[in-house]
Amino acid sequence: MMKVRGVTVAMRVRFAFGKAGIEVAVPEGPETMLVEGRTARSLADPLAAIDAALDHPVGTAPLRELAKGKRTAAISVCDITRPAPNSVTLPPMLRRLHEAGIPVEGVTILIATGLHRAATEAEIQTIVGAEIAAKYKIVNHDAKDLAHHRWLGPTKRGTPVYVDERFMSADLHLSLGFIEQHLMLGFSGGRKLVAPGLAAQETIKVIHSPRFMREPMATEGHTTDNPLHAELLEIAAMARHDFILDVTLTQTRHISGVFAGDPVQAHATGVAFLKETSLEPLAALADLVITSAAGHPLDLTFYQAIKGITAAQHIAKPGGRILVLAECSEGIGSAEFARKLEAYAGHQHYLDDIRQSEVEVDQWQLEKLALTGLKHELFFYTPGVTARQIGGLGAASFTDLGAAIAAAMEGLPSDARIALVPEGPYVYARVVPAQAAN
Repeated sequence: MMKVRGVTVAMRVRFAFGKAGIEVAVPEGPETMLVEGRTARSLADPLAAIDAALDHPVGTAPLRELAKGKRTAAISVCDITRPAPNSVTLPPMLRRLHEAGIPVEGVTILIATGLHRAATEAEIQTIVGAEIAAKYKIVNHDAKDLAHHRWLGPTKRGTPVYVDERFMSADLHLSLGFIEQHLMLGFSGGRKLVAPGLAAQETIKVIHSPRFMREPMATEGHTTDNPLHAELLEIAAMARHDFILDVTLTQTRHISGVFAGDPVQAHATGVAFLKETSLEPLAALADLVITSAAGHPLDLTFYQAIKGITAAQHIAKPGGRILVLAECSEGIGSAEFARKLEAYAGHQHYLDDIRQSEVEVDQWQLEKLALTGLKHELFFYTPGVTARQIGGLGAASFTDLGAAIAAAMEGLPSDARIALVPEGPYVYARVVPAQAAN
């Protein structure tokens, strides 16, 4: 035990928060459990693993063979909000394209922004590496510019599919990503680099509508029974998604697994690996979960910070509390999201309001928050935003971390359990159903 400002502290833990992190001190009393991410060990030679994956892929011919006879290739890569190691994975992919006869000028690298803002020149160098940024054609996707998307028709469920023309016009369609749990899709990577990554807003709005957002299985950790996952697989197939290179990462962002090949089979292999190596089993649900939004770059905005809340719901008791810590150094997020958030009048009110109305940009993130808020009491330490900016959520927001923790703990029963999740949505934790009643 230790004392902090005269209060006996049961545990002090450093949380991911911005670039520097932040220390969280929990007062003595309730049972406190530290929930850390479990991952496979980092690969001793990631470059050798990447080479092997590209030359012996899952479910398809080696990349070099696929590229033979082609003159152009488009590569979709994650934007600045994702810590994908593109500067490591891109060079081996590019080398094979060139060995197969595709020239440098025949390669287009697209930043799969979805409806996020465009990457700056400095961010592009971070995303792909300075050498590649100086040599190759690198462009930002713009979902709001419909004229620069190709109409591919509707899916079986009726979703209108428009995909970036620069991707579609290439002879070979590739993507680079990484696999982690995702609040709607179950897990990221693979198909997500096509839609929403390179889709027009006319497509993005539909796949983020209440029709999909309120599906019980459209949540973290589910793919095979997730209708949104199935929809994106269909869209990616319509766009002729030819080949993926996805990785899994350790807590320190080192590569722990490499999965290349057929977009469906290779991604499924990566998801299975992540589940096997990263699931953190818990003995019981928590009365209070104190979590992060995983620090930089995921906690740049309040929009992204919501992922910390939705991931925490899986380990909180029904009616339990969740406190999320996110720096939000870039504020709220898009202008559309900011307007929705400032007018937020309550969880059920918001859900009722958008149920039948036309889908607006970024409303889905608040929808996921509202669905979580109906089941749990939410608290916020997000110093980059003001209480006014977050509307009805402002009453539960704090500018002092100690005050936020005290408010979240106030009135907890003497036998309460508190879960500390320093890495937020990067932690894949669950309670075995038979244990959850304890």
